[in-house]
Amino acid sequence: MINKRIKTILLCCCSLLLSTQLYGQAGRDLLHYVDPRIGTAHCRWFYFTPGASPFGMAKPAPSTDASYGNKSGWEAVGYDARHHSIEGFANFHEFQIGGVVFAPLVGALKTTPGILENPNAGYRMVFDKRDEVASPGYYSVYFREEGIRAELTSTKRVAFHRYTFPETEEAHILFDIGNQQGESGPVDDAEVYLTPEGRIEGYVATLPAYVQKYQPGAAVKMFFSVELSKKPTAFGAFRGARIAKGEKSSQGKGAGLYLQFSTTAQESVTLKAGLSYTSVANARNNLQAEANELSFDGARANAEAEWAAHLDRIRVHANNKTDMTKFYTGLYHALCGRGLASDVSGAYPKNDGTIGQIPLDANNKPMHQHYNTDAIWGAFWNLTQLWTLAYPEYYSDWVKSQLLVYKDAGWLGDGIANSRYVSGVGTNFVSLALASAYASGIRDFDVEQGYAAALKNEIKHEGRPFGAGKSDVDRFIQYGYVNHLDEGAGPDEGWRFSASHTLEYAFSSYAVSQWAKLLGKKNDERQLTRLAGAWKHIFDKESHFMRPKDAKGNFISDFKPEEAWRGFQEGNAWQYSFYVPHAPQQLVKAIGRDRFNHRLDSIFSVSQQSKFGGGTTLDAFSGLEGLYNHGNQPSLHIAWLFNYSGKPSLTQKWVRQITQEFYGADEIHGYGYGQDEDQGQLGAWYVLAAMGLFDVKGFTDPQTQLGIAAPLFDSIRIKGNPSYFNGQDFEIEVLDNEPENPYVQSFILNGERLKAPFLKLHDVQQGGRLVIQMGSAPKDKYK
Repeated sequence: MINKRIKTILLCCCSLLLSTQLYGQAGRDLLHYVDPRIGTAHCRWFYFTPGASPFGMAKPAPSTDASYGNKSGWEAVGYDARHHSIEGFANFHEFQIGGVVFAPLVGALKTTPGILENPNAGYRMVFDKRDEVASPGYYSVYFREEGIRAELTSTKRVAFHRYTFPETEEAHILFDIGNQQGESGPVDDAEVYLTPEGRIEGYVATLPAYVQKYQPGAAVKMFFSVELSKKPTAFGAFRGARIAKGEKSSQGKGAGLYLQFSTTAQESVTLKAGLSYTSVANARNNLQAEANELSFDGARANAEAEWAAHLDRIRVHANNKTDMTKFYTGLYHALCGRGLASDVSGAYPKNDGTIGQIPLDANNKPMHQHYNTDAIWGAFWNLTQLWTLAYPEYYSDWVKSQLLVYKDAGWLGDGIANSRYVSGVGTNFVSLALASAYASGIRDFDVEQGYAAALKNEIKHEGRPFGAGKSDVDRFIQYGYVNHLDEGAGPDEGWRFSASHTLEYAFSSYAVSQWAKLLGKKNDERQLTRLAGAWKHIFDKESHFMRPKDAKGNFISDFKPEEAWRGFQEGNAWQYSFYVPHAPQQLVKAIGRDRFNHRLDSIFSVSQQSKFGGGTTLDAFSGLEGLYNHGNQPSLHIAWLFNYSGKPSLTQKWVRQITQEFYGADEIHGYGYGQDEDQGQLGAWYVLAAMGLFDVKGFTDPQTQLGIAAPLFDSIRIKGNPSYFNGQDFEIEVLDNEPENPYVQSFILNGERLKAPFLKLHDVQQGGRLVIQMGSAPKDKYK
């Protein structure tokens, strides 16, 4: 007994010392756990941007196949870990946005990128994976044959490139501006020119597939202003393979410029590229404001310090390095997407293509920022929860950013590229995200405007632009559900997905009804509460599946629960039949508790054989016809429903299994196998799940309670935020957290035993301590 006590004391002392050492490093130790190359085989355009800063506009990154096109606007393109040559470094990487490529080379001038199968046919260069470094805020690669080292880093709006050349009279830097990159779509117009002061400036306007779908004819513009550390010995323009030596400018599709240098051995040329979505002048201003006196090494140090501080908002510890790597890489991706779209001056691109101005504060600084963003579809089960817990200031900015679009265009936009509508999935959950922010205590925005925008999004149809999504909301209001059509006119999201839209609109109606309740808007609350029950109309009491129903109230015939795309968007009835997140107890009762638990447990047992998704198939849509598909948004809350059905041990079991088997830590097996990570969503889900915290309602209930599962880590600390809450940290300690102890035996919050696997969001925000005791036997009652 004495030896055991001494051992315990020593372990506690060591733990305290380690904790003190870790906290004292201000997060820099956490950078080593981030591996941006995880999952880079078959990944999206915006996924691999190691040179970026958190939520930054400047996202310099290497490309291996970015010039290959992107027919549908979402296919995997940009950087693929299976490739071994790089065709340049693009500076803009967002959903539907990409371009402004720089590329170094030596020897004979080449002005087209070439192809993967024949790199020497263009300026593409072969590299060895051993010569590549990717970490938060920094990227480096060495091209052995040419003797060139390329390095990337950034500030928020300035991309830094440093190219180190061998001794040569033929060192070149290309500015390939007028060609399609990644998800950008075809180029509409472009210009690049050399100024008398020696700057390289210009712009490119592109026509992304999703912008053309939702706002035909609208373009996305990217502007740049580059300063170089060395004067060239020669210059010229090009369009494709056509070269015009001595020309200082190039216009139109294919526009490009090149500079030639004489370099000594290991001489570096540094480029500072100010970026903007509004004008060349603002790109130049962004450069001056953020990087006028800043060196490459200084920018890298700042970027790494900023990443360290952001990662340190959530500190976890475990002896399992793989879990630590997956956690902080997931957190990194959640903070890398959805970047700045406004300038240091507050100028921002408006929905109609003109330039807007964010109001300035007393110090002449913008009162908030504007952001580009992929659709918020499903992000209430990952990103918005994470923002609330650890990054409320960003969530606040995001809300204000979305309201700019509403103010300018009259309707919210589920996804935006330079404020252009890029809904993507045809729904619109921004109203739910606004309601969630308010319910979570993030209220420093124009509440009346926000509520008006949210209510309009839920119930209005007349004059609604296609890009605002929910184009069938009139039928939802008319019938109380969206009636099914097997054929229809126009894009399929307007008629094809009756059942999934019914469920989604019911959820968002619930969210806004709770906001209406808090604001005392009783008539709105009654209407929205009625609509929140829409799921009951399509629930088949015989099969216990959600089943599409026609306008006459009849269930569709020839119904196959496994069939995707008929009534269900990116999923099927097996998956969507659990999509009642706002009323989980009602769903359990409707199905029957025993039947519910047996069916759901069996679904996970079967789905485990395909790694909870599409198996090892490298495809973003693999798994859509499975019983459970973690690679897509509609399934992300399902494992947490056992907390409502009396079997929390099964939530603990399956959530852990998903984190261990769906998520990998190598280039091929990352977020599944080539799944659609959607600017941080799957990474953020892992972060929440690994901490054992998740709310199926997406923080839309004013009395939000997070479900608790079994954390992967021995200790967790969520840093308190004094600007929005009281600034006190929330800590979780997990006792006896060994592989042989996967089940929770007790929860003790601030010294008091919890009687159910739930924790109030308010308790987390106010700081405190949760102690979780683990054990080998499943336990479902905690009274």
